[in-house]
Amino acid sequence: MITDLHAHTNFSKDAADDPEELIKRMIAEGVEVFGITDHNHWIKGGEKEHAAYMRALIEKYKDKIKIYCGIELSTLPGWELLDFSVPKLYDYALIEHLDLDQSIMHGDLFSYVDKVGIPCGIAHTDLFAFTEKIGIPAEAYLKKLADRGIFWEMNVNYDSVHGYREHEYVKRFFDSPEEQDVVRKTGLYLSVGFDGHRMKDYDINRVKFACEKIKELGLNQKTEF
Repeated sequence: MITDLHAHTNFSKDAADDPEELIKRMIAEGVEVFGITDHNHWIKGGEKEHAAYMRALIEKYKDKIKIYCGIELSTLPGWELLDFSVPKLYDYALIEHLDLDQSIMHGDLFSYVDKVGIPCGIAHTDLFAFTEKIGIPAEAYLKKLADRGIFWEMNVNYDSVHGYREHEYVKRFFDSPEEQDVVRKTGLYLSVGFDGHRMKDYDINRVKFACEKIKELGLNQKTEF
């Protein structure tokens, strides 16, 4: 199943695409499950309107593609979520900046997830490097994520907005039987996301590769909420 759970529309100021046109593109590309995850700090104050607009599109295209309405939550000071009733409007949240010292979570992901109150995933973060940094065995930490239903994103972005940089942790993970075995043992679910901000940069082959690789390795992939 071709699943992309990380995409931005022009509701996010750093993205350019009309939501409906983006959905049409995903249908044309053969994406079967698609998640729109605009940034909380760009839609601040307009979340009800944003979610309602996306729900209408979900209904309109429900016979052609499964769409989820998500939100990406910054945890940097000044950009953080202040109203924790907001996530209840959405199907899931992607959480940023877990590994940054300035994050308001200060490494305490689990308390933050409790406040968010909907299914959560960790966006574009090297969890093996993070667990080493905080001095916790990777298997123990990933098992706790799995037990809490928190998933880990394989971010396959490669676009102009991010300077055509690839996430090294994703490349390393798909080449590392050791890391794959840790994820397999814990039962942790992985998600795939292109983190698209411009349709002109979208590369379905990167999404397909990750989805197929996860299946080939016998790992769990997040495809529904």
